[in-house]
Amino acid sequence: MPPAPLPPKEGNLFKRILKCYEQKQYKNGLKFCKMILSNPKFAEHGETLAMKGLTLNCLGKKEEAYDFVRKGLRNDVKSHVCWHVYGLLQRSDKKYDEAIKCYRNALKLDKDNLQILRDLSLLQIQMRDLEGYRETRYQLLQLRPTQRASWIGYAIAYHLLKDYDMALKLLEEFRKTQQIPPNKIDYEYSELILYQNQVMREADLCRESLEHIETYEKQICDKLMIEEIKGEMLLKLGRLKEASEVYRELIDRNAENWHYYEGLERALQPRTLEDRLQVYEEISKRHPRAVSPRRLPLNFVTGEKFRELMDKWLRVNVSKGCPPLFTTLKSLYYNTEKVSTIQELVTGYEGSLKTCDLFSPYENGEREPPTTLLWVRYFLAQHFDKLGQFSVALDYINSAIASTPTLIELFYLKAKIYKHVGNLIEAARWMDEAQSLDTADRFINSKCAQYMLRANMVKEAEEMCSKFTREGTSAMENLNEMQGMWFQTECALAFQRLGKYGEALKKCHEVERHFFEITDDQFDFHTYCMRKMTLRAYVNLLRLEDVLRKHAFYFKAARAAIEIYLKLHDSPLANESKEQEVNSENLSAKELKKMLSKQRRAQKKAKLEEERKHAERERQQKNQKKKRDEEEEETSGPKEELVPEKLERADNPLEEAIKFLIPLTNLVADNIDTHLLAFEIYFRKGKFLLMLQSVKRAFAIDSNNPWLHECLIRFSNVPLASLVSDHSNLSEVVNKVLTQEMQKIFISRDLESFNEEFLKRNPTSIQHQLSGAKMMYFLDSSRQEKAIAIATRADETMRDKNVKTLTKVLESLRDGGFGTCHAQTNEYRLACHKLFPLASAFMPLTKEDDGRFASVNHTALNHEVLSNEI
Repeated sequence: MPPAPLPPKEGNLFKRILKCYEQKQYKNGLKFCKMILSNPKFAEHGETLAMKGLTLNCLGKKEEAYDFVRKGLRNDVKSHVCWHVYGLLQRSDKKYDEAIKCYRNALKLDKDNLQILRDLSLLQIQMRDLEGYRETRYQLLQLRPTQRASWIGYAIAYHLLKDYDMALKLLEEFRKTQQIPPNKIDYEYSELILYQNQVMREADLCRESLEHIETYEKQICDKLMIEEIKGEMLLKLGRLKEASEVYRELIDRNAENWHYYEGLERALQPRTLEDRLQVYEEISKRHPRAVSPRRLPLNFVTGEKFRELMDKWLRVNVSKGCPPLFTTLKSLYYNTEKVSTIQELVTGYEGSLKTCDLFSPYENGEREPPTTLLWVRYFLAQHFDKLGQFSVALDYINSAIASTPTLIELFYLKAKIYKHVGNLIEAARWMDEAQSLDTADRFINSKCAQYMLRANMVKEAEEMCSKFTREGTSAMENLNEMQGMWFQTECALAFQRLGKYGEALKKCHEVERHFFEITDDQFDFHTYCMRKMTLRAYVNLLRLEDVLRKHAFYFKAARAAIEIYLKLHDSPLANESKEQEVNSENLSAKELKKMLSKQRRAQKKAKLEEERKHAERERQQKNQKKKRDEEEEETSGPKEELVPEKLERADNPLEEAIKFLIPLTNLVADNIDTHLLAFEIYFRKGKFLLMLQSVKRAFAIDSNNPWLHECLIRFSNVPLASLVSDHSNLSEVVNKVLTQEMQKIFISRDLESFNEEFLKRNPTSIQHQLSGAKMMYFLDSSRQEKAIAIATRADETMRDKNVKTLTKVLESLRDGGFGTCHAQTNEYRLACHKLFPLASAFMPLTKEDDGRFASVNHTALNHEVLSNEI
C-alpha cells in the first residue's frame, strides 16, 4: 500500500527542502527535513528521508547519505522521487550505469517527468549511449516541442549516429521557427546555420553546402569561416577559378596561413616549377612583410634557385636576429643536398663576418652589426647538433657565449646539445644557468625542471617549480591540482629509473585521474552548449573526449605503469619486516644493537616526517572546509589517497597493468608498442590466444620490428604440447589455431633459421642486431661469444649508431641479456666512450654509480627505460 501523501503543512516544508537543494542551502534543507521527520506520523516518510540523504551527500557525508536514501527507497519503493534521488547519488559517485538504471526505474513510475528525462539524457550522452539518447530526446521533444533545446538535442543525436538526412530535416524545421529578419545578425542563429552547414559537409553534400552558405551569408557572424567553407567546397566541386579567387582573398586577409597557399595551389594547378614559384613571388610583392610566401618555396625548389632563395632568406633573418630561424628550416633536413647548401652558406657567412663584417668578402655595402655573427654561430650550433656533430656544435655555442654571456637562448641551446650528447646532468646544469638569467620566465623555469627530472634530480626539480606554484603547499601537490602532466610523466619516468616504483606508480595513477576528470568535466557542457548554441564546438568536444586517452601524456604514463607492474610481477618486493627478521638472525650481538639503533633513528625520522605531513594535510582540509562552508558548494567527497608503498605491493600487478592497457588497445592500436606491451602481460598470464592476437596485430603494423622479433621467438619457443598439458582448459582446437597462425609467420622455418634470416635482413641496424643476438643466446646459451660479438658491432656501416641505441646495448649486457659477461661489457663501454666521450652512460663507473646500477634493476623489457629521453 503506497504511503499517504503529506498534509499541506508538511507538503510546503518538503517543497522548501527541494528549493534549498536547488539553491545549495544545504543546512537549511536539513532543518526542514528534521521538522518533517520529527513528527512521529512522518518519521518514516520515504521521500523526505531520500532528500535528507541527498543533502547530506552534498555536505560530504557519503555513508550517512546512502543509509538515508536506501531507507527512504525501502519505505517508498513506488516513489519516482526516491528512485530519482538514488540516481543522483549514484551519479555524484560517478557510477553512471547504476544511475541510468535508477532513472529508468523512476520513469516507469512517472514516464513524463521532464527533470528525470533531462538527467537521463545527460548520462546517456556522457556514456555515449547514442541510441538511448535519441529515444530520450524524442520524448523530451514530444513533451516540450516549443523549447529549442528539445529540437537541437534530438538533431545532435541523429548527427552523432551519422543519420545526416534526419539531422538536417530537424535542423531545417527548427530554423524555420526562428523569427530572425534577413538583414539582422544574431550570434545564436549564425551558429545554428554554421552547424547545419557542418552536417552537410560531413554528409558530402558539397553543392548543397555551398548554396546554403551563400544563401545565409549575410546572417553569419563568422565571415572568415564563410570564405574557408566556400574555398573548400569550390575545390571539391571542381570550380577552380572561383576557388582561386576565394583563396587569394583569404591570403590577403592572413598571409601566414599555410593552408590557404595549399588551397590556392590546388586551385591554380601550376604545371611547371616556374609557374608555381611565380604564384609565391606575386603574393610576396603584394605582401612584402609576409614570411610564408618567401619560406614555402624553399620546400620545393632545388639546385641554384634554392641557393639563391635560401641565401636571401638566411641573410634577412640573421641580420634581424631571429631566434627561431633554425626551427623554421628544420623540415628541410630530410634532403641532404639542401642541408649541404645551408651549411655552405652559413659557414661562409661566419668566415666573412669574422674578417670584414659582411656576408661575403666580395660585396661592398653596409657593414653588419656584431650581433649578426652571434646569430650565425647560434644557427650553426643548432645545425651541427641536428647532424649529430656535437663537438662542433659545442664549439660554436661556446664561442657565441664567450661573446654574449647574457643571452638566455645560448645557454638553453647548450643544455639541449648536452642532452643530445647523452650527458643529462650537464644538460640540467646549463639549463639551470639559463633560468638564473631570468628567474621570472616561467617557460625556462619549467624547461629547467624537466631537464632536472631527466637527470633524476627530482628534489631539485620540485624546488625549481616551487618558484611559480602556490605558497603554503608543496610544488608536487600544487602541480597535481593544476594537472601539470608534463611534470608528472617526467617524474614517473625519473622514479622508474631510480627504482622507486611506488612513487612512479603514484604519478602514473595521478595522470590517469586527470584524464578521468577531464572526461567527467564534459558533463557541465551538455546543457550549457545547447543553451548557448555553441553546437560546432560541442560536437568537436564530444569527439575529442572519445579519443582523449590517445594523448602522448597518457601513453607515456600508461607505458611506464605497465612496465613497472611487469617488473613487480617478475620480481615482487619483499616484505620489509620479514627481510629484517632474516637479516637479524645472521648478525652478532654488537651488529644487531647497531642495526636496531639505526632502525629506531629511521623510525623516529619517519614519524616526524609523517607528523609534519599530517599537520599540513589537516591545515589544508581545514582551509578547504572553511571555503566549502563559506561558498556552500557541492562536493563529491575526498578521493582515495595514493600510497606508494601500497601501490608497489599490489596483490595482482598484471590486473593493474591491464587497466592501463585497455584504453591503449582501444585508441592507440596503430602504435606497435601497444600490442607488444599487451603481449608481455598476456605472456605472463598464460593467455595464449590473446598473446597470438597481440603478435598478429603488431606483425600487421611492422613485421620487421626488433621487439616484435623477440616476442615471436619467445612465444614460439614454448612447446605447444606442454601448453595443453599445463593448461587443461586449452583445447585441441586452440592448439591447432596457434600452430596454424604461427606457421603463417614462420613459413616452415625453425626458430634458429628464422633468427638468422632476421639478422641477415638487417645488417646495418644496431637495434635489430641486438634483438637477433639476444634471441641467439636465448635459443642456445653456448653461442654467447658470437651473440655478444653481433650485439656489440658498431662499425661505420651501422646507420643508427647514436647514444640511445648504444646505451640500450650496454644495458642489455649489464642486465643479463647475454649471461655473465663483465669483461665484454667493460670493453664495449670503453669503445662507446671513445665514440661519445661526453655521454654519461659510457663514462667510467665510480663506486657510487656501480651501486646505483646494482640497485636500479630496470624493467624486464629493457626498452627505452634508461635512455628514452636521450
